[in-house]
Amino acid sequence: MSWYQKLVEFYNLFRPLLDVAILSFILYKAYDLLVKTQAVQLIKGAVFLGLIFGIAYIFRLTTLQWLLNIMAPGLLVAVAIVFQPELRKIIIRLGQGELFRLDTKPRLGQLEAVVTAAEMLSQQRRGALVVFPRKVNIRNVIDTGTKLNADLSSSLIVTVFAFDGPLHDGALIIQGGRIAAAGCLLPLSEQQDIRKSFGTRHRAALGMSEASDAVVLVVSEETGAISLAHESRLYYDLSPLEVQRKLRELRERGAPDEIINEGESSVIAPAGVSPDDEERERLSGDE
Repeated sequence: MSWYQKLVEFYNLFRPLLDVAILSFILYKAYDLLVKTQAVQLIKGAVFLGLIFGIAYIFRLTTLQWLLNIMAPGLLVAVAIVFQPELRKIIIRLGQGELFRLDTKPRLGQLEAVVTAAEMLSQQRRGALVVFPRKVNIRNVIDTGTKLNADLSSSLIVTVFAFDGPLHDGALIIQGGRIAAAGCLLPLSEQQDIRKSFGTRHRAALGMSEASDAVVLVVSEETGAISLAHESRLYYDLSPLEVQRKLRELRERGAPDEIINEGESSVIAPAGVSPDDEERERLSGDE
């Protein structure tokens, strides 16, 4: 039994470190998940209300305590209603195992091939949607299209989005350095303040970025503008060099909030558009 006692003693010494490590990991992943769904505003609101309640308790503000106690159940229901989309995203991502899934970064070769194809499609005024999945599993989206499992090449991407082709209206999914599927149906955005000039492709790109952490490349059929959608934001009318640089930064850093904050034509907004969009608005119909 001596070896067992030594094992128990070693575990007792190691247990606090293991406890702290696991708790730190869970807290970090939970914070990362909240930031990605923009539900961090919910946490800020809860901290603010907790601070108000603490002040009322410390200074014995009985009327304020009484009011907060009455409002507490209603506030919980209101939070559940107001933040329902964000809470749903959190539950979906937890169900898909994002908490313990390693990041899947796009490869340099596939980025260059996609950007080259996007530039060609832009010059030919062909619309396109290309999705780069990251941590969140989008198998349900892949299942809506035609599975290809094909080698990635610019010519194949251009062919998929050819006019009147059976797959050109859907999205192309790139996963593991290969074209997983084409003609996939993406969820439309739930945002209410999207410009009316944006068509179905841009709304679908935004919707995909709201439902997952994927990066979506969009080519406008009307204007030829190349855009990126990520984390519920649309970065409109980027040059091919900007798109390639920003996708490379995403691959290297894995920091979605930092990859698109440079360049004159990129605008960060819930449904961001470039400053000269007013000029294009009359040209941009549903795509």
